[in-house]
Amino acid sequence: MKILECHNLKKKFGKKEVIKGVSFDVEEGDILGFIGPNGAGKTTTIKLILGLQKYDAGEVKINSYDVKKNFVKAIERVGTIVENPDMYMYLSGRKNLELCSHLYKNVDKERIEEVINVVGLKNRIDDKVSKYSLGMRQRLGIAQAILHHPNLLVLDEPTNGLDPEGIMELRELLKKLAKEEKMGILISSHNLAELESFCNKVCIIQNGEIIEEGGIKELKKKMSNSIYHFEVDDTKKINKLYKDATVLNNTSFEISTNREEVASIISNLVKENILIYEVYQKSVSLEEVFIQKTGGNIID
Repeated sequence: MKILECHNLKKKFGKKEVIKGVSFDVEEGDILGFIGPNGAGKTTTIKLILGLQKYDAGEVKINSYDVKKNFVKAIERVGTIVENPDMYMYLSGRKNLELCSHLYKNVDKERIEEVINVVGLKNRIDDKVSKYSLGMRQRLGIAQAILHHPNLLVLDEPTNGLDPEGIMELRELLKKLAKEEKMGILISSHNLAELESFCNKVCIIQNGEIIEEGGIKELKKKMSNSIYHFEVDDTKKINKLYKDATVLNNTSFEISTNREEVASIISNLVKENILIYEVYQKSVSLEEVFIQKTGGNIID
């Protein structure tokens, strides 16, 4: 089921068009990584989705409700955190949740307890927030964001300032929410290695346009599908045999080819008395996919 639908979104600031026909979907159980270089339009797109800025053209639907035509219904089941969540540091985590609960209908004490357990703060919920680590504050922020049973969670740079342990805790929590609470999650982050570990989909934006979208596994496979890595005893003859090969060092090279040609390459190497120790299809990381697609621009 599609929870979020963005179709042909456009936005201008003055005469400059910053969002140029952005389209993508988030389905139930998806964790979609929304990535792009500096100034690509990630935060602006998120603001358009949340109704914090008005788009000039296109359409945003959340749970089938149009954000422009029926904003209250569209935003009703959305939770969000933009960078570090705001909270009262001198109050306990529980008191923060109780205050936040008054913003919504039908959030009772039972739901508060349920959310505390979901985010794993049961043992520390009655401590003052000022005593929390940054990772615990992010957990509390997510608890605030999911109090009202949203099925779409939008997070803009939620790992900023987190140490490795805090990032790991956040990752496991988001996976749990997507699977057990059946949420769709849209997450913008510069930490590509971390996104790769828990997102199932990715959307790459550059200069206000979506340049790649799809499942991470499928995208990585597509990008690496034609690159084969060879470990041999000597690479001196390789470029004479294959001009397009990339010699990495004295004992390894890579070549872009199809699977059917690999057997022929191995046969030719054997004829040239080159010993072959290992051949494998290269796997690329999300970061390598990003660099190939965007030209290696700096990420926010």
